[in-house]
Amino acid sequence: MNAPTKAACIEAMNDFEKEFDAKYPKAVNCLRKDEEALMTPYGFPAQQWTHLRTSNPIDSTFATVRLRQRVTKGAGSRKRALLMAFKLIEMASKRCGD
Repeated sequence: MNAPTKAACIEAMNDFEKEFDAKYPKAVNCLRKDEEALMTPYGFPAQQWTHLRTSNPIDSTFATVRLRQRVTKGAGSRKRALLMAFKLIEMASKRCGD
């Protein structure tokens, strides 16, 4: 995932296959099956790779909720916590949707 070039990525995948194929054949087959999709970021300029490799868009949505929850030291009750989380996610989706 963090290989500096496409050739280095291919080499790393080959090394992974040699090392883990006997013990984890399903994982190796899964990687090989999706190899083309995994190489997609290398078709773009290197400056964009960091943005393309964002692995979890769901986690970034909940980062706002997690930050606010820490600042407010909890919401006091389950009902308030759910309301706060809902409102924060709703506002984040409006901001990201524009």
